[in-house]
Amino acid sequence: MNVDLFDFELPPERIALRPAEPRDAARMLLVDGARIADHGVRDLPSLLRAGDCLVFNDTRVIPAQLEGTRGDARIGATLHKREGLREWRAFVRNARRLREGDTIDFGASVIAIARQRHPDGSVTLAFLGDEPVETLLERAGRMPLPPYIASKRPTDERDANDYQTMFAREAGAVAAPTAALHFTPALVEALAAAGIGHETLTLHVGAGTFLPVKADDTDDHAMHAEWGCIDAATADRLNTVRARGGRVVAVGTTSLRLIESASGEDSIIRPFEGDTAIFITPGYRFRGIDGLMTNFHLPRSTLFMLVSALMGLDRMKAAYAHAIENDYRFYSYGDASLLLP
Repeated sequence: MNVDLFDFELPPERIALRPAEPRDAARMLLVDGARIADHGVRDLPSLLRAGDCLVFNDTRVIPAQLEGTRGDARIGATLHKREGLREWRAFVRNARRLREGDTIDFGASVIAIARQRHPDGSVTLAFLGDEPVETLLERAGRMPLPPYIASKRPTDERDANDYQTMFAREAGAVAAPTAALHFTPALVEALAAAGIGHETLTLHVGAGTFLPVKADDTDDHAMHAEWGCIDAATADRLNTVRARGGRVVAVGTTSLRLIESASGEDSIIRPFEGDTAIFITPGYRFRGIDGLMTNFHLPRSTLFMLVSALMGLDRMKAAYAHAIENDYRFYSYGDASLLLP
């Protein structure tokens, strides 16, 4: 499909630079079949049915942005995928000043060696020493806010909390599963009281999620790979939800992509552990999910393509036009949508 089909105009002032306070005070646009209606995140218990199940991503964002030097050259690195015990693939700023074998000093006794270069422009960095790399990052790194926020304001102490979900447990993401940022313990309790369950899985979100689609046609776009895991017990419980007539509603496109990667043509969700580079565009037949709660996405992005595949391109363009006209807040710290095909 032509990528231009997924373009739309977004006024810059619609981009949220901070999350709603409290988190569950965010607005939520319901797209239920052909119906579009304005709600708030706190309405979720009344918009779902008893027996439904929300699926959250329990990945934890690590301070994956580093600033260092190679000799006199300043080098910036954003880690985006673990490749070994001490090796991470990174997008590197000023990469032309970096050659394989060069040493980068990130300060705070954090040193890495540049290893293999990759066709997408990223570089594998091997961190020296015996301390876990996560410990080194806590010392020298900072939270990797999305470019559309980081270009407008610096990262600060608030982001260390604001950019983690209440479910964050498994360290390894360099971007938050942002739909889950709206949830609070009180909201989860209200959902449970309404008979709506929840499960967790793990998909370590990579910085590739923010890469623009540069190809003119979706067939020519190379999707980034991310590591994820659904254990057998979780897969069995999700299958049981659907067998009993409940709906599996993914909270965030990361949860959706992993569930779909683990689902067979028979719509059975199976245990999964490994990389997924699933790219969902209109025409895809969804097998493991029945709905999606997600934030509002960038024009021409793989995520807007995904929601268009779920709900239909014309319907999503109409929903986004409604959201823009009615002052919804967009992107990672923005408002939510509940999509029920």
